Amino acid sequence: METTGSRSQTAQQQRTRLASSPSPPLNVNLGGGPNANSTSTLMGIETDPLPHGRNNNNSGHHRSHSITNAAATSFVNLLDGFTSRVSTAVTAAAAATATTTEVVVAAASVITNHLSSPTSGTPPHGLGGDDDEDCDDCEEDEDDAVDNDGHIAAPTPSKSWAENKIIVQEMRKKLSTLSSMVPTNVQFRHLSDGRARCYFVGSPPQNWETTLLFADINMQQQDEQQLLIQRLDGDSNVGIPTTAAGSPTGGSSQPTFHFGSAHRPKLSWNPLLQQPIPSAHVSSTSTSTSGSSCPYAREFQLLQERKRLSTWGITCYELHKPSGKLVFPCFNDLYQCLDTGYNSGLLFPTQLRTCPQWTALDPQICPQNSDMIAYISDCDLFVTHTLSGHEKRLTYTSCGRHSYPDDALSAGVPSYVMQEEFSRYQGFWWQPHSDDGIYRIVYEEVDETEVSLYTFPSSTAVHGRVDEYRFPRSGSTNAKSKLKLVQFVLNESLQISEICIKDLPYSLLAVFSWLEYIVRVGWTPDANYVWVQGLDRKQQRLDLFLIPLDNFCESYSSQVSTPTDSIGDHSWRSLYSRTITPLQVIYTEQSESWINVHDMLCFLDVSDTSVTYVWASEETGFRHLYLVTSSLVLTNANGQSDAGTPAPQQQQQQPQPSFVEQSALQPRIINKVALTSGEWEVLARNIWVDKPNQLVYFVGLRDTPLEKHLYVVSLQRPEHIRLLTEPGYSYLVEFDDECSLMLLVYCNIQRLPSCKVMRVNQTCQNGGVNGIQISLMGYLHEGGKPEPQYCPKIFRPQLPSGDIVYAMVYKPHNFEMGVKYPTVLNVYGGPEVQTVNNTFKGKHQLRMHMLAAQGYCVICIDSRGSRHRGKRFESHIRGRMGQVELTDQVDALRILADQLGYIDMERVAIHGWSYGGYLSLMGLVQFPQIFKVAIAGAPVTNWEYYDTGYTERYMDLPHHNEAGYSAGSVLNYVNSFPEEDNRLLLIHGLIDENVHFYHTSRLISALNKANKPYDLHVFPEERHSLRNLESNKNYETKLLSFLQNL
Repeated sequence: METTGSRSQTAQQQRTRLASSPSPPLNVNLGGGPNANSTSTLMGIETDPLPHGRNNNNSGHHRSHSITNAAATSFVNLLDGFTSRVSTAVTAAAAATATTTEVVVAAASVITNHLSSPTSGTPPHGLGGDDDEDCDDCEEDEDDAVDNDGHIAAPTPSKSWAENKIIVQEMRKKLSTLSSMVPTNVQFRHLSDGRARCYFVGSPPQNWETTLLFADINMQQQDEQQLLIQRLDGDSNVGIPTTAAGSPTGGSSQPTFHFGSAHRPKLSWNPLLQQPIPSAHVSSTSTSTSGSSCPYAREFQLLQERKRLSTWGITCYELHKPSGKLVFPCFNDLYQCLDTGYNSGLLFPTQLRTCPQWTALDPQICPQNSDMIAYISDCDLFVTHTLSGHEKRLTYTSCGRHSYPDDALSAGVPSYVMQEEFSRYQGFWWQPHSDDGIYRIVYEEVDETEVSLYTFPSSTAVHGRVDEYRFPRSGSTNAKSKLKLVQFVLNESLQISEICIKDLPYSLLAVFSWLEYIVRVGWTPDANYVWVQGLDRKQQRLDLFLIPLDNFCESYSSQVSTPTDSIGDHSWRSLYSRTITPLQVIYTEQSESWINVHDMLCFLDVSDTSVTYVWASEETGFRHLYLVTSSLVLTNANGQSDAGTPAPQQQQQQPQPSFVEQSALQPRIINKVALTSGEWEVLARNIWVDKPNQLVYFVGLRDTPLEKHLYVVSLQRPEHIRLLTEPGYSYLVEFDDECSLMLLVYCNIQRLPSCKVMRVNQTCQNGGVNGIQISLMGYLHEGGKPEPQYCPKIFRPQLPSGDIVYAMVYKPHNFEMGVKYPTVLNVYGGPEVQTVNNTFKGKHQLRMHMLAAQGYCVICIDSRGSRHRGKRFESHIRGRMGQVELTDQVDALRILADQLGYIDMERVAIHGWSYGGYLSLMGLVQFPQIFKVAIAGAPVTNWEYYDTGYTERYMDLPHHNEAGYSAGSVLNYVNSFPEEDNRLLLIHGLIDENVHFYHTSRLISALNKANKPYDLHVFPEERHSLRNLESNKNYETKLLSFLQNL
């Protein structure tokens, strides 16, 4: 290898010759390279080359770019490394007394390898732009860019705003090919002719808005399909996964997967609805009736924010499977259509009759009558009969003034904290069935009178309007909730009548003095009980309890026909009778850290004496499934239950209402069986129970915390858990109601998402997991294999504590061995999020690919506190957010730098959004010697300004943890921010209703008082997430420009 000095001398001589040359600008051909017309073959399927960013040499056109003298100097720098490798190869061949031919072959081999590399067709820095300004980095002596290990420091990109703007535009075009639109909101429906119809939300080709689509599945074709999972056979090798060479991989018993390329049935995406449906996207050119530039009502925008939905159009729908009725919101209105399954053409949706003054949200079809649809409008509950067109307002909590100071009550609308921090977006629930002809809806009435009100300026508001929101900051008063029931009948004229509101004759807070949040609500399958999950303020105790239907009592003022009818004190028509079944607690869970609320509850059997259900608990430190039977028999006077189980002792002797049985407030567990166990967790979203075969399907992380897999366990024999998906991928799963069909969306870091429909058969008469056979019904989408530079790698650094953390590294696209690159630590670091896993990093990681394409090494690390690693790992941050995360991040970064050799620890930036923005600020004050630049998007700066549900879960209440709140406040470290320019960039949306702009304004004020430098980038029309395309482009251009300060 040439010495550094000789290489530098050669480069300097070339610079001198070029700089002194009076010749006109040099023209260099920048064609697409040898791979410009290549196609890739994936599982027998040919995929087209990427349409953007390459030239087609067959077209006969070549791009030429004029290069100034300074740009030519930059080009020489690029050739410098290349010529040195050729020289090294020639010298080595000559030293081995090779023949002249062998020397030429050695040089040619190096040239060929260079031209074949993914970066060979990439224009060097400084080429192809319109800016002729000299680049200081190009003039730097290379002796100064070599570290003690002999590594060369790659130059930090240095481009004008105009150049970065073009880069963002072109990279977005190219990276759009990496974004795979796969089905979401999947539901199956079985038709009478043997077909199954799969409904889903997706984007048709050449259309960025989402709509309703479907695919039909021929259920008769099962015998024609090759079985993908063979029956597990005791002592045989069937079921042991094999490598490509056929050798067992070892480990626990797993199935063998056979993918045949000869017969790969495809399922077509079919549009369900006629287009266009009245719909629009967020743009600055249209104005809504409220004065905002967004055509969607504010209520709809906020719901999109809470659900983290990044698409527009039809994003959700309701399906009544027996009838085929579909209802969906679109552009502030509700629409319906009827799919018989035998329609000859597209369905034409009709608009539902709703109140024209207000936006209609959250439509729910009545399970026992698809013509009855309930929805929310003006913070109240409405119902409409679609055949007669008769609409009725069921509740009158809102005064209709559209003023938050005046309208503090709502019916059927969860509070902000419930939506944002507990992911419950529904506030009313239809009774599943009834035998008396009465329709019933249980709903949540929310009182936010004592919740603090905040105003937000908005540049999009007209006539000086401002937005108002109720927001409970940590330590302040939360919204108050109560459950009510409204019932009505449908008379012979198809009119909604006899509306009656029923209330509980007791306050849940009087029964459960610790109760703060009603986090989950529903009906038991027999429709006789309303089940509730109640959580305390510190989120360390959760009770699952049943409210019998007859507990809801009628008051004298419950006959509601006008707004004034619902006002007044409750006077009960009938006194609460001791013969009425009391409320009963069936399960209690407590935690020393916090309880992660989940949706893992399935009732199997409800009788007069007991209830059996599948439940998830983290009592062992990892979330697992349990089969639980709880008694509904109250204890007798001797403290002995009728079932023979001693009643547990009351832990807190608090006064209770006289009509509540004390023994009913303690769960009486008859039987509890662990269905899963071990140091891994079951995901908190869904379980699917096949009751006839006594099987439970679930998604978990048993094999690795980086991959979500589908498993099945028997309720009768839970000792064996069977893996049903292929290792090496991560999966999203949806089942039909019978657990006979499932849709799998799967991918890994080297493969774009694919989607297929599978049939599930039980072949054993005795049931059990070994009798399950799964066959392929068809592919809805097959993802291709991206170019290697778009596939990051996963590493497992071990921290000094002994804990293993996972890190993902995006190598710079112009990567060369022996070169160190400027590095960006893309950080989140907070709870509830996992950034490193074996899934393809597509549109949601667009900026990571963009930075890597510009020569940065990008790193993501899941430090202690992130999800899916168990409670001990996750609760590491308990009470000390902002104090421990960055130590793990920096330790892992240093380990990676030592192992990989191409991370330039002298040029590291930290960048994140939300919690990641918070840690970016903390990084600059805690580790200023590590992080030269911090880019903080929508950051929290003081946890006392954030909401109750999130902050108190991890930090406790402020008056219980004053030291933790103080140590976790960025505002207390203002004097530690650096004095140098261009090291801190703050980015925030002005109308962010989640992390308020107040966080950033307080930091700015403190920085001004301390006379500290900073840059500020504000988006006046954006909330917590940047949704406007132009805003995203501007942000990315600013990101590239500011990182040039490394």
